[in-house]
Order: sequence, then C-alpha cells, then structure tokens
Amino acid sequence: MFGDRPHEWPQRFAFILVDQFSMIALTSAIEPLRHANRMADAELYNWNVYSVSGKPVQASNGIVVSVSGALECTDPGEIIVLCSGPDVERYTPDVLTAWLRRIERHGRSIGAICTAPHILARAGLLDGYRCTIHWESVDAFRENFPHLEVTGKLFEIDRDRFTCAGETAAIDLMVMMIARQHNDALARVVADQVLHSTVREPGDAQRASLMSHVGARNTYLIAAMQHMEGNVEDPLTPLEIAERVGLSRRQLERLFQKHLGQSPQTFYRQLRLARARTLLLQTNMSIMEVAVASGFSTPSHFSKCYRTRFGHSPYDERGLPSSL
Repeated sequence: MFGDRPHEWPQRFAFILVDQFSMIALTSAIEPLRHANRMADAELYNWNVYSVSGKPVQASNGIVVSVSGALECTDPGEIIVLCSGPDVERYTPDVLTAWLRRIERHGRSIGAICTAPHILARAGLLDGYRCTIHWESVDAFRENFPHLEVTGKLFEIDRDRFTCAGETAAIDLMVMMIARQHNDALARVVADQVLHSTVREPGDAQRASLMSHVGARNTYLIAAMQHMEGNVEDPLTPLEIAERVGLSRRQLERLFQKHLGQSPQTFYRQLRLARARTLLLQTNMSIMEVAVASGFSTPSHFSKCYRTRFGHSPYDERGLPSSL
C-alpha cells in the first residue's frame, strides 16, 4: 500500500507531467519530501520529473519545466505520480494510457493528483478502487466513469493506487505518508516548514463551507442552498425549497435578496449553469445530455440561459456550429 515503509531508502518517486499540468499540485507534492530530507539530515526521499516525450512541459501557468527524460526512462523502483491540469483529456496521449497499462502489470504503485485521476480511469486502472479528484471535476468525472467509486475526499489510498484532489491537498497526502513511514514529529516539522499549520485528514472537505463561500451565516439560507446543490438534475420549485427549510416562499425570497442580492431562482439557475459549463468542458456528453443533467427541459431554453449567463452558447463553448 502507498505509504508503507519501503524495503530500502530512499523512497523514490517519478512525477509524470502532462501538458498544462498544475504547478501548485506538483510543488505541493515535492516540497514536503524536500523538507523531510532537510529536517532528517538524510536522503529519505528522492524524485525525478518526466514527460511523455522527454521534452520540457508547459504548466497551466505558462512556466516551462525541464524533465529528466521520457516515460521509458523511469525506474521500476519509482512510485509513479501523474500530474495534470485543465482539459486533461485533450492533453493525454494514447501512448501514456498504453504505458500505464503495461507498467501496472508489474505491480507498481501508481497515483494521480489534481485532474490526473482522469488518466488512470481512462486506462482502466481505477476499476475496483476508491478514488477522488479535484472538486471542480467531480461531476464530470462521475458522468464519464459512472462505475467508479468516487468519494470526493482530499485524497484516497486504496492498496497500490492513490488519488489526490491536488493543489495544497498534495501537502496533506505527503505529510500523512511521512508520518506513517517515520513518525508524527517529523511530519509536524515538515508541515510547519511549508506553513501548513493544520494538516487535514483525508475525509476533510475540499471546499470551504457554503457559509464561508457566500459570507452568510443564516442557517435557513445555507439549508436552502444545500437543497439546491443536491437537486441540480431535477430542480426543486421555490415553494418546495421553502417548505423543506421551514419557511414560506415569501420569506425565502426576502432571505436571498437580503444576503445575496438576488432571487432564489437566479441563484439556483446560476448554480445549474456552472455545472453545465463543467460538463461541457470536461465530458463528451451531448448538448442535450448536458442540458438534462443540469435541470433544463429543452436545449433551446438551456442555450438561451447559457448565453445570458456566459455571453455565448453551449455550442460556442465547444467550438461547434449551432446547427448541430
């Protein structure tokens, strides 16, 4: 299992970068390893960075990163960690999928951070495993791979597979590994070095609470928003939401206007359109399927609402002619 003590030190990692990978996810995974070596005054961990072709890779922030070599340069003793970013499916070549399937047969530990669980799922390497992914990609990931057990946690470790939501959650993953392989004291010192004063558990929420997100503390408002988030595909009416939280419809309207400056219907529609945009960008679902999954009964109504919200149609979002 990932996190168990290796047969020999140092524990070695191979970070595989896909074009437009998340820089913060990569550095959040590597820096705890560097600090562990420094604090222990020993080489507990080492790592190399690779790309599919062996050429430098551009991160999503535009920075180009040099690598140690191509996929075939990785060593059998290295733990594989895939790192990707936005539009992961566009930047995942078939040669990477084939290579992962090939090395998996040799029993290597393989992990993925940020959006890279998409790559493992596409290769069939998450079948029968628990997994997680960045919150922004959860809906699309579940639509693309409905057979997988997707938990939405900060990170998941299931035997020789590990997945992480990425960004700073990679710090939590590596600090947990350091504690398991060495001791809590070293893990705490490493967390302090990266100013990660609160090390989160795997099951902690990826996102701030709704209360923090909207800057409101009214329990009725938060409850109403939770009902909306839980009923995107089959939207509730304002009256149904009001009844579920113990208010009248008029009270619900006043509550949203007071705290958010908009009606419940507007907030709900924007929430559904945000999900629709994620599905358009991260899945191959048809426009009609996206509309239905976002609670719109017809493509025309969906398209009209989408254009009003984002300034262009769902077809434009995908670069398709609107006649399709």
